[in-house]
Amino acid sequence: MSPADPEDGHAIHCRLDELLAARGMTLTELSEAVGVSLVNLSVLKNDRARAIRFSTLTAICRALDCQVGDLLIVEG
Repeated sequence: MSPADPEDGHAIHCRLDELLAARGMTLTELSEAVGVSLVNLSVLKNDRARAIRFSTLTAICRALDCQVGDLLIVEG
C-alpha cells in the first residue's frame, strides 16, 4: 500500500467544523478571511479533499489562530 495510491483512502480528518464552532465563525466568514472559495472549504471540511496547498493551510491556521495539528488529525 503506497501513500500516494488514491484508491487506498486516507485516515486524515479535518476538524474545521469544531474549530469554527469554538470561534463562533461561519464557513462563509472563513472563506472571506482566507480568500478560498466556500466550495473548496466545504470539500476540506467534509473530508473529501485530496490535497491542500501549504499557503491555504497557513491562511486557515492564521485565521483560526490554530496549529496544523489542531486542524488535521490522523484517525485510526
